[in-house]
Order: sequence, then structure tokens, then C-alpha cells
Amino acid sequence: MEASPQGDLPLTSRRAIREAERARSGKRPRRRAVKPAHAAPPPGQAWITRLTVLGSLAAATIAVPLGSDGAAAGDGSPFDLDTRPQGPSTLEVLRAPGQAQRTSTAIAAQVREIRVDLAASRSAERDPLPGCDPDAPVEGSNGRLADHSLCELWQPGERLRPDAAVALSALNEAFRARFGRDLCLVDTYRSLASQYSVKASRGYLAATPGRSMHGWGLAIDLCSKETGNADVYRWLWENGPAYGWENPPWAQRGGGGKYEPWHFEYRPGVEEVSTWH
Repeated sequence: MEASPQGDLPLTSRRAIREAERARSGKRPRRRAVKPAHAAPPPGQAWITRLTVLGSLAAATIAVPLGSDGAAAGDGSPFDLDTRPQGPSTLEVLRAPGQAQRTSTAIAAQVREIRVDLAASRSAERDPLPGCDPDAPVEGSNGRLADHSLCELWQPGERLRPDAAVALSALNEAFRARFGRDLCLVDTYRSLASQYSVKASRGYLAATPGRSMHGWGLAIDLCSKETGNADVYRWLWENGPAYGWENPPWAQRGGGGKYEPWHFEYRPGVEEVSTWH
């Protein structure tokens, strides 16, 4: 031991002093509690514990009624529809097919309208010129034909004699099937007043009023888009005669009249009122 600074008394530790005092008083020394180290659960035990907890929660959920009105869990499902399906079942319909519900009035009306539209469409397809009778009598004179002796064409404002109109309409149907559009027309029937006006503006290029085939509703003038396209004009030249429509000899290059490749006439009608030349 080391010597005390105050003399030769030995140095004593504080712990030894406390133990000596407890011995004289008869008290037992206190021991600090040592906490046991936390041992990790064996492998797999953690998953077993979690499954146990989840199972308990599921059991509690099943035990609690799902509905707010206190009904038992087995009486319904939170995914049930608010209203049950109504009407006959499939089996009932199969057993009694004649008991089907009647179509509503609104739907029936719409079906009728669709049928009427389809019928009208089919009628138009069969008859491109509704109300035009090719056998109707032609009344009137050159440039003064009666209205009932003329038929409206697909192009607004253009008219021809009934038989010529029906024949040209058939040619137009074939033309549309080939080129995907209607034949373009510049002029058809001309009244006597119109013929005088054309004669005054074009001079020798126009026929004498009262002698033009336009005045008889037997002639047409084509648009430049038809005469300016070699394929289109070749098709018209080759197929037009099959429908009675031709470029007359006098209008051809080197013919007896002015060169007018755009001018076509309905030959059967021309031969009735004049001479094909």
C-alpha cells in the first residue's frame, strides 16, 4: 500500500470503506440486477408469429358483422349490387320464347324511319331520275318544250327530253363506276331565249335559234375536265354510242361543221326530228 500524506496510515479505497461500514452495521451488500441479453428467435419462428397474428385478425373480421344493420356476415357481401336483377331468368325465356317484352314505342318509330330511309335509298339506286318516264310524249317545239316533257338531271338546272335523259343517266352510272364521280355538264336543254342569247355572244360558233339540238333537249356540252383528259374522253368516245350518245360527224375534226369535241347528241332522238350527219 501507498503511504498516506498525513502519516503512515495506509490508503484505503472508498469501496473498502463502504464494505467495512456495511459489515459493522450488519447490512448485506446490494447487487446490481443484470438484464439478460435478448435472444434472437429461432429461424422460422418470426414467420410463424406473423401468421398467427394475421390469422387472429382474420378470425376477428369474420366474427364482426359486415353490414351496418347488424346482419350476419353470411347473409350478404360488401360486393352485392344495390338492387337485385329483375325480369325473367334465361331459363324462363327459353321455356316461353313467345312471352318476350314488346318493343318500346320510341324504338319502333326509329326502326320504321330507318326502313323508310333504306327503301328510299334503294329506290334512288334503282331509279337515278325519279319520276322521269322515257315513254312520256314530247310536247312543244324547238326551244319551247313543255315542262312535263323535260327531266331534271343529277346536275342542278340541267334538263333533257325524257328518253335522252334516261339514256344519259345510264351512261353516267357507268361513268361513275369507272371514274368514281358524275359526268360534268356545261349545257343541256336551251330555251329559245337562251339560244338567242348564245347566238348573240358567240356568233357563228352557235347554231341558229330554232335549229339547235339543244332546243330539242337532245344535246349536251361536256366540261373541259372531260374533254381535256385523254383517258376520260377515250372512254366516252368508245362507250357513249352504246347508250345512244355520240359526238356527231359534223362536230368532229374535218367534219362539215365547227370542231366541237365537247358536243354530244342523243342519236335516236336526232334521227326522229332531223338527219344524223
